[in-house]
Amino acid sequence: MKKLLPVILICFLGYRLLAQTAVDTREGTISFITSQNVYVKFESTETISAGDTLFANESGKMIPVLIVKDLSSISCVCVPITTRKLSLADKISAKPKAIPTKSPAESPVTPVVPVFVKAETDTLKKEISNQVKQDINGRVSISSYSDFSNVSDFSQRLRYTFSLDAQNMGNSKLSGEAYISFAHKINQWSEIQNNFHNGLKVYSLACTYAFDKKNTVWAGRKINPKLSSVGAIDGIQYEHKFKAVSAGLFAGSRPDYMDYSFNPNLLQFGGYFGHDYISEKGSMQTSLAFIEQMNHGNTDRRFAYLQHSNSLLPKLNFFGSVEFDFYNKVRNTQDSTLNKDNKPKLTNVYVSLRYKIIKQVSLSLSYSARQNIIYYETYKNIIDQLLEAATLQGYMFQVSYRPGKNISAGANAGYRFSKQDPRASKNLYAYFTYSNVPWLKASATISATLFETGYMNGSIYSLALTRDLIPGKLDGEIGYRYVDYHFVTSESPLVQNMAEMNLTWRVIKKLSLSLNFEGTFEKQNNYQRVYVNLTKRF
Repeated sequence: MKKLLPVILICFLGYRLLAQTAVDTREGTISFITSQNVYVKFESTETISAGDTLFANESGKMIPVLIVKDLSSISCVCVPITTRKLSLADKISAKPKAIPTKSPAESPVTPVVPVFVKAETDTLKKEISNQVKQDINGRVSISSYSDFSNVSDFSQRLRYTFSLDAQNMGNSKLSGEAYISFAHKINQWSEIQNNFHNGLKVYSLACTYAFDKKNTVWAGRKINPKLSSVGAIDGIQYEHKFKAVSAGLFAGSRPDYMDYSFNPNLLQFGGYFGHDYISEKGSMQTSLAFIEQMNHGNTDRRFAYLQHSNSLLPKLNFFGSVEFDFYNKVRNTQDSTLNKDNKPKLTNVYVSLRYKIIKQVSLSLSYSARQNIIYYETYKNIIDQLLEAATLQGYMFQVSYRPGKNISAGANAGYRFSKQDPRASKNLYAYFTYSNVPWLKASATISATLFETGYMNGSIYSLALTRDLIPGKLDGEIGYRYVDYHFVTSESPLVQNMAEMNLTWRVIKKLSLSLNFEGTFEKQNNYQRVYVNLTKRF
């Protein structure tokens, strides 16, 4: 038994490392946003390629939001593929690529000579203890957002951010995480004095204790990936694993819906089941959750969430999620009262398929159908408006083509409609990128966007140049956009000429400074925005 225990521990640690390699994501931050592109900064883009999909954590769900157009050593230029509003400093994740396994025909065969080594118990125990080591990393950043205009007063907003990921603190089973920000506007400190949580946002602050390989407990504010639609949970979470199957329970409260502070009146509890499968061909993950959310002791929402991702079929990736609400109120047409209805009602559907035809060409198609999420106690004053809202449906089609190392092109088209809209919304975006422009040693991207909504039509044309000014130390980008908007209610178009500049300086290995400028020039008015960020990693 004494010899067997170290062997079991080694196998367990090897399994943990393998699983981590398979499911961890590379996390970056949105550093700059234009009307056409989104810039995401990573510590390294080594495992990211043009055409890859980037994801955002939306209430615990990994939602595809961006497609990579071009990249440097630490930054990606991306195209939005979602209607979700993206903001500066939002966290964006890139899923790691599986390392291809060479077939026997591709790999030279090397004869293996068996060597027998006498195992010594003390040495083996020492190696096992070294496997579980403290691993702490994080970042501290200061950002400034400044707006200049000839039609409004100068405005400046400061944001301070702290994030921490501390695994196995003191070589123990205890880990911790934190993501906290504080923001305020210059000369508007009264908003903070009235309510400190107008500036302070605690997105994550939790500790984790792993009793063994099967049982883990979390305490604090944390988003559980297997409880996607719940979002952050203030309370206790527990998970038990048995091989590929996991089951968990949680109890606590929701962050306040007005200022994201702690609110014990918003109780919630529930549980989930999950299954993970990983093989050489790909991976598959399925989870099912049941959640009860309350407000002052009354049911606010009761629903189930099912999600499934699958990459087992060659060249095909699938992601799908559905939500069913089990607590509904239906209006009685005779006396306008609300009657409870516990029948399951499909409220949200999202399906995405991505198919890689050949190495250079990939296609993707997504469909979404969303209804207003109704919290019957929280929104009871506007319940009539929410009940009348129609389902918003949308389609998104994308194609990317990379015929050579330096050339990439792509297009995406979207179509969204609701019965309440005067007409459906349509958009078409296409781009072409050449990564090695002669003489300039820069990457050039030209693109065009055409769109139509219920209230306006428009077109945007742009050109951007990106290059490493000092390899490994200083990145730069300049760009120009021509914008032409036509409103349904006005005969006069809105024409804008926009210039932008982006500089990123890696001062030292873990200290970086970035400067972003965007100027918008109209016939009579002009607007300038400056974003400065200083980040220190540790």
